[in-house]
Amino acid sequence: MTSTLTSPSGRTLHHRATRTTTPHEDAEAKAVRIKLSKEQRLAENREYLKDANVQAFLKAIADAEGGGYDFKYGAVKGKRNDPWRFTDFSTHPGPGSDGATTAAGMYQINKLTWQDHGEGRMGLTDFTPDTQDLIAVSILRGLGIIDKIKDGDIESGLSAASKPWAALPIGRGQAGRHNQPCVTYEHFEAAYKVAGGTTK
Repeated sequence: MTSTLTSPSGRTLHHRATRTTTPHEDAEAKAVRIKLSKEQRLAENREYLKDANVQAFLKAIADAEGGGYDFKYGAVKGKRNDPWRFTDFSTHPGPGSDGATTAAGMYQINKLTWQDHGEGRMGLTDFTPDTQDLIAVSILRGLGIIDKIKDGDIESGLSAASKPWAALPIGRGQAGRHNQPCVTYEHFEAAYKVAGGTTK
């Protein structure tokens, strides 16, 4: 029951609100998002990277993308004296063979993604293999699927991971999200299991 309120001028105030605050009885804890410090996010990503299923999922992504830690766009596995390999890991290597595409490394991470996840979220400024792995973990976290992958639910993980990685299928019996070649679900799953991953 609402009590009558009177303004300082003597007028009666009427309750017109259409929303209410949280009732005292509903005092259970709520999940809220907080902004993590770069150091904390980096430490958490390092912990995720220790998980066998996460490692296997990353290896399966790399298998599908055909990358290598020293690849620029246009590099070819097994090619000798490939001009699209790089040796300076102090920063992102920049454009590849077409002079524009910056996808590089084991997971074909473009320069903007490197700046966002590497520098922006974890304070990393190099492009070493360790940094590439951590950025891939950060991408999976950003997609909200890292815990599904840890639990071995690769089908749910793959659906979301197919957004940033064009070589991945959306799911079992499905093509990729992008208009370019992708591996089959069975191929991805086999690569994941060979790398030591387990499924639910």
